[in-house]
Amino acid sequence: MHNGEIVELVIRRDNISISELSRRLNVSRRSVYNWFTQENLSLNIISKIGEVLDHDFSTDFPELANTSARKISGYNFRDGEINDEASLNSVQYWRDKYIDLLEKHNDFLSRNTSLSSMLSY
Repeated sequence: MHNGEIVELVIRRDNISISELSRRLNVSRRSVYNWFTQENLSLNIISKIGEVLDHDFSTDFPELANTSARKISGYNFRDGEINDEASLNSVQYWRDKYIDLLEKHNDFLSRNTSLSSMLSY
């Protein structure tokens, strides 16, 4: 079972809707579903989901117990930062960056669309 499947199992077991989870994490529902398919879901995302669910994922991912230097599936993280060149050049790293940027862009557009509709009245 890979990282995304483990996280999905916990989410479904805790009986929280994907809509509610995405609202609390301030991401789209599509992003949450995409996370379920990721073999190497980042520890940063897993930690954030754990905070929202009030679930300790360190039993499922022992790497989370050590917060100063974390490593999972070949990706090295130090407090959320990439700390080696191999990870910096990885496809997964850039995919996660792209998804994060896309979510911020969509959030920006939705806020500005709401603002413009309020100003047009």
